Amino acid sequence: MAKNILICDDAAFMRMMIKDILTKNGYAIAGEAENGKVAVEKYAETKPDLVLLDITMPEMDGIQALKAIRESDPNAVVVMCSAMGQQAMVIEAIQSGAKDFIVKPFQADRVLEAVKKVIG
Repeated sequence: MAKNILICDDAAFMRMMIKDILTKNGYAIAGEAENGKVAVEKYAETKPDLVLLDITMPEMDGIQALKAIRESDPNAVVVMCSAMGQQAMVIEAIQSGAKDFIVKPFQADRVLEAVKKVIG
């Protein structure tokens, strides 16, 4: 059975790009979210195998969403994404329970490598 992935990014073209990479490689898309608040709601609804979560988003950022998702489900598997290679944010994301971190602009193989590493 295909693994379900929730894609959270405020940029529609980024969600589309990630969705394209994943679906071409046999993954199913559980849903999409344009901000952290929607990501938390969609997570509760869809219970995906993995969440790809952007850090910089309106309403609720990725770090807050990560904490909220892991609070509701301590076993949630989350990979953070960000254009900024900000050390502090990477560290905070990992300390908050993120399993991996992908830096934008994405390389398709790096996205797949992170996904395979955390959910097989």
